[in-house]
Amino acid sequence: MNAPKDMSMKTNDVLRVELVEFRRQHRDLDEAITALVEKGTGDQLTIRRLKKQKLHLKDQIALIHDRLTPDIIA
Repeated sequence: MNAPKDMSMKTNDVLRVELVEFRRQHRDLDEAITALVEKGTGDQLTIRRLKKQKLHLKDQIALIHDRLTPDIIA
């Protein structure tokens, strides 16, 4: 979505703000998809498009989370 592929130039503070925003967008999409399915008002193409956006956000969230979480070898 808004995150470029190269996150190496971003500070951790910027990544944290993006993480919060992406999580909010992911939650909003989930609610929208659920509402469309329950009401039966959404066509399959729209629902599929929203699910694809949601999956992309999930991938971005995982990338940012991995960048912010240090690798600790126990």
